[in-house]
Amino acid sequence: MFFDILKKRRSIRRFTDQPIEKEKIDGLMKAALLSPSSRGIRPWEFVVIDDRETLTALSQCKPHGAGFLKGAALGIAVVADRSKSDVWMEDAAIASVYLLLATEALGLGACWTQIRKRNYTEEITAADRVIELLGLPADCAVEAIIAVGYPAEEKRAYTDDDLKWEKVHYNRYGQKKPS
Repeated sequence: MFFDILKKRRSIRRFTDQPIEKEKIDGLMKAALLSPSSRGIRPWEFVVIDDRETLTALSQCKPHGAGFLKGAALGIAVVADRSKSDVWMEDAAIASVYLLLATEALGLGACWTQIRKRNYTEEITAADRVIELLGLPADCAVEAIIAVGYPAEEKRAYTDDDLKWEKVHYNRYGQKKPS
């Protein structure tokens, strides 16, 4: 079942108008809160956004690659307290992946919206814009916003033929699997 979820999970950018049930939102948050973190510090925090105006504003937090947030039923901002851990970024990224896998397991679609290292304008970063829109504390950094909803598009699942086995090395780079 786990590998089926991995194969089926694709970036979904078009969503239906169907709201997401509270039980499924709780399931998503449970998955995020179960994600591992370095030394168990858990510097991540999650802001669940279902307000249409806020989702529309977030969809404009950078010039490209966030527009689909406007059509999502839900956005989940994955943020972390930088003062708690020097590897907050990795911990937040792992939590984001757990969220993406949980959406597939719950019959939802999702897409990662990259915020960190992106700009809103030449003078303002996308993260600063998100911090402003969501009222985040000063020590919070924004890793991503996960757009979530019921898919309004269908993408084929990956197959074993899609796997790039040439990217796997054994013991040393360039060394292929022993026969």
